[in-house]
Amino acid sequence: MYEMVYLTCALAGGTLLVCQFLLGLLGLGDHHDAVGDHDVHDAGGHDAHGGHDDHDTHNSWLVGVLTFRSLVAALTFFGLAGLAATVNFNQEPPLSLAIALAAAALALFGVAYLMRSLHRLKADGTVRIERAVGQNGTVYLTIPAQKAGVGKVTLTLQNRTVEYQAVTPHQQLPTGSKIVVTAVLGPDTVEVAPAS
Repeated sequence: MYEMVYLTCALAGGTLLVCQFLLGLLGLGDHHDAVGDHDVHDAGGHDAHGGHDDHDTHNSWLVGVLTFRSLVAALTFFGLAGLAATVNFNQEPPLSLAIALAAAALALFGVAYLMRSLHRLKADGTVRIERAVGQNGTVYLTIPAQKAGVGKVTLTLQNRTVEYQAVTPHQQLPTGSKIVVTAVLGPDTVEVAPAS
């Protein structure tokens, strides 16, 4: 009886695991992976935690462990370990069940840990102009004095060289002048001052 349960779990979990792998190769496996209504997603998702208070943090941690991928891995390893313990090592049912449950728990937490680690590697490449305030740069096109016109500056922001339109309330800033961004005036315009 136990052998049949283990074999069924191993076949069902293994089939789902192979399907996940093939869908991932085709680019179709990058969808939300949460079990329940929380904002916890897998490596292809967006948020690792959905909770705001301490209670929600514990709930989101638990739900973060119980993803579809981790449950499929746990089911597969439960079946394989239980089957191996029963058939290959002739273990008694209680011991084979304990081995199967230990393997399932290890797979569940192992996959959850790997998915969280992969999620941390994800980087958002969007340059946010708000982060330009306080950054030093160089005048690319002369900036007229007293906000009489617009020039251009280049600066390094989020490890990228970016170019923004710039105005200054100070004297004219010629090409090559060193500046510091003092304010953001629009989605592509900053206010600058001469760097001291």
